[in-house]
Amino acid sequence: MLKKRDLHDCQALYELMVHPDVFPFVRHKAHSYEEFLFVTKQTIEAEEHGELISRTITDEWGNPIGTINLFDVEDNAGFLGTWLGKPFHGKGYNQVAKEAFFNELFYELGIERIFMRIRKVNARSMKAAEKLPYVTLANETRKSLYEEINQEGDVYNLYEISKDLYTLYIMRNGQELQEEHLKEA
Repeated sequence: MLKKRDLHDCQALYELMVHPDVFPFVRHKAHSYEEFLFVTKQTIEAEEHGELISRTITDEWGNPIGTINLFDVEDNAGFLGTWLGKPFHGKGYNQVAKEAFFNELFYELGIERIFMRIRKVNARSMKAAEKLPYVTLANETRKSLYEEINQEGDVYNLYEISKDLYTLYIMRNGQELQEEHLKEA
């Protein structure tokens, strides 16, 4: 489902990224394949320096279908950025990719907090974020960060995922799954 970024995936990812339903919401936009290749090289180097964490999202057959990233990593926290190619919207890849990424971030890489800034005009992403039981709206609880990301005007909502809340979700879901298996036995 996730793999480290690889230049071999650039052609397929670029073709998915430039779709008009995807492109406006991509953080690092590239207007040509060559530019996308360059941005991907920079991303790989930035990860080597601890500035971000980036993975390619793949389908069941290992084909690249999008990316998931933690940008601006600082003090065991960072900002989530994710996009999927249009043909893969609404098929469950987003939630599976996020949970795999969160498990890696929280339990392998020592991240404590993930923030999401979502444009208020991006109803699809806000709805997806608000469906996740471990996500909290942080416009009030992280007021200074909210104001910082909205210096140019009231553009973004700020969401937060804490390791503690995510762990509680995982523990509850694990408990529910165990109870379901016991009922079936």
